[in-house]
Amino acid sequence: MRPQTLLGAVLGLIVACVAFGCSGDEERGPSTDIPEWRSQGYRGSESCRECHEPNYALWAPSHHGTAMQPFTPEFARAELGTAPTEIVVGGSRYSFEVGEDGAWLHERGPGGVKEYAIEHALGGKNIYYFLTPRERGRLQVVPLAYDVRLQEWFEATASMVRHFTGSEDAALEWTDPLLTFNTSCYGCHVSQLSTHYDIRTDSYRTVWAEPGVNCETCHGPAEEHIRVFREAAEGAPPEDPRIISASSFTVKQMNESCAVCHAKMYSITNTFQPGDRYFDHFGLTTLEHPDFYPDGRDLGENYTYTQWLRSPCIASGELDCLHCHTTSGRYRFEDDPNQACAPCHLDKLENPSGHTRHAAESEGSECVACHMPSTEFARMVRSDHSMRPPTPAATIEFGSPNACNLCHADRDAVWADNQVREWRDRDYQAPVLRRARLIDAARKGEWTRLSEMLDGLADPAVNQVYKSGLSQLLSAADDARKWPALLKALEDPSPLVRASAAQALSDHFTPESTRLLLEATRDDYRLVRVSAAAALAGVPSEDVPSTDRDGLEQAVLEYVAAMETRPDSWNAHYNLGNFYLRRGEPHRAIASFERAHKLEPRATAPLINAAIVYGLLGEEARAEESLLRALEVEPDNTAANLNLGLLLSGQERTREAEAAFRVVMSGEPHSVAAYNLCVITASDRIDEAIEWCRKAVELQPNEPEYAYTLAYFERDAGEADSAVARLQALVGTHPGYTDGYLLLGDILEGQGRLDEAEALYRRALSGEAIPARERGALEERVKELGSSRAGGD
Repeated sequence: MRPQTLLGAVLGLIVACVAFGCSGDEERGPSTDIPEWRSQGYRGSESCRECHEPNYALWAPSHHGTAMQPFTPEFARAELGTAPTEIVVGGSRYSFEVGEDGAWLHERGPGGVKEYAIEHALGGKNIYYFLTPRERGRLQVVPLAYDVRLQEWFEATASMVRHFTGSEDAALEWTDPLLTFNTSCYGCHVSQLSTHYDIRTDSYRTVWAEPGVNCETCHGPAEEHIRVFREAAEGAPPEDPRIISASSFTVKQMNESCAVCHAKMYSITNTFQPGDRYFDHFGLTTLEHPDFYPDGRDLGENYTYTQWLRSPCIASGELDCLHCHTTSGRYRFEDDPNQACAPCHLDKLENPSGHTRHAAESEGSECVACHMPSTEFARMVRSDHSMRPPTPAATIEFGSPNACNLCHADRDAVWADNQVREWRDRDYQAPVLRRARLIDAARKGEWTRLSEMLDGLADPAVNQVYKSGLSQLLSAADDARKWPALLKALEDPSPLVRASAAQALSDHFTPESTRLLLEATRDDYRLVRVSAAAALAGVPSEDVPSTDRDGLEQAVLEYVAAMETRPDSWNAHYNLGNFYLRRGEPHRAIASFERAHKLEPRATAPLINAAIVYGLLGEEARAEESLLRALEVEPDNTAANLNLGLLLSGQERTREAEAAFRVVMSGEPHSVAAYNLCVITASDRIDEAIEWCRKAVELQPNEPEYAYTLAYFERDAGEADSAVARLQALVGTHPGYTDGYLLLGDILEGQGRLDEAEALYRRALSGEAIPARERGALEERVKELGSSRAGGD
């Protein structure tokens, strides 16, 4: 059978779903005309002051109370240094003016002179960012910010560049949606907020009760609490205070209530109340993401909770955030930081030098110096809450920070590594390095150590953050050995691991995996249920037992609701489009993809996947139009060029298809493009065709079609011996590949090796690998060989 290009109504490469995490939300400013928070029982922090003045006095000036503030001249005089004359950002020059009745950002650039009013100051612990109202109700972070510690102004967007290994990053334009308050940072800087996003007009009418993190953020609506206490007789407080009190929380509830704002996370509801379970409302970013070094140390923009869950100190289940911090966010042990560790590590504090090898009164004998070292990203200081000891060996191998060299900047990591190895008999760095190497290999798609990765996934002693990251990274592994391990991970005690395993099992449908994923749709945690529903999107309805259908459909509703919690997020609509595509709902899929593209015109993935759906519907003209729109945004995009090449091949526009496939191969080579170039060039450039086919085999050695095609054209080019050797290997590894036997037998017959050809056919027929519908062709060859011999006799 002559090889054909890979055609069909369905194009060839679906762009993968963006991980659940989404971005996208935007605003104008607080408005008092719709105080809906009042109708929900909220009364604002002033209502607490009458009875809780001491608490109010501590809260009001805290970083929680001032997480966002109206920008006033009084604020500027108290908090900010003299604004710079001018700072150059990109092709424009910016200056900051504070007057008696307000503040303005002045922009001088190619578009002329523009002026932006400053309405709010965001942050203040490390940095003050400033917000200006823009079109359609958005509040935008302006490009100049103020460093509180260094007391200097600087370019905000340049500070946010991530320096990931093996990739390039550049500063965003300050008008980018990722720097829109409503999109990225609103949830933890104001209280009782509603964005009022209108998807039809892509606009906001955002309102909030008050800036900052107020009392009711952590305690819930106070209206009933105030009422019952005012109605109570003097000296007889009501038994039920009608308010959320952290004093009744478990350690887990306390930690998870703080995690809502102190986690690198994504939302699956917008209904969390303090005391709720975190994984019923949020997911968590872990070591699958390059914002963490392979050993887990912070690299890019992270928050506390991922590291906190990695800490051995919380394994006892007795340590919560309020052990070290007050409810307003202050550190409880400023005067003697080591007292925070005294309850569990008093033996080390009684003889600090014996443990630290530093002088007892020095900074090097402070627990946090070695176990919670501070690093910076975007000029924001964060302390490592994993509380692990310094690991300079990881610095040597991965470039991650370690506490020794953060203090001893004049020494290198080799020196630090030698010191800790001399001081400690136990090689405590070894397990950290072993797991980091596996994360690093998985990120790079190097699967030679897959068995070790799977062992770690099954080990009950391994931390859930590591398991979660590894599970998600295993999605890219093309190795069937991973499936049993991922199925077993669906039973892990951690809902985070179970959810990640479910995501990694997406579209892996065997009777066992389908059964276990259907069980996961009834999991006790919502995060697991929605992850299982997404994974099962492509399962045929007839494969779902009637006893499981209600559970699945309920989980599907939860998944759709999770994506709809952020209607302004292009990622959410894109993920929904992929979900509907896999469920066989093409029109819903297209609507979601088009909405995603409207929200983020720079995103090519929605256009590419919309083209795939149009292909499914037989609307090839619209498929081509969608792909061309994607290529206008990103001319070298691999998926867009590959799918365009496949579409054009199906229309026999081979020269145009060849051009698209060549673009693919000039960038990130793809086996499908190489294979199609082989078939296209074979008609008039057989030598080139063979080279393309060899490339396809190199890129995808387990694909029998590629090896068969290479042998086919080798035979045509007079390289019969090479073709024979290749086909013999092919039928050895793929004993059910009938075309391989037929081509090999044909070559052998052509060489006069009739006995070998007949023996080959009979060997194929003697096993059970050849499908019944294909056995006839082999039987016919045996019959014809027998007839020719009888005639010859």
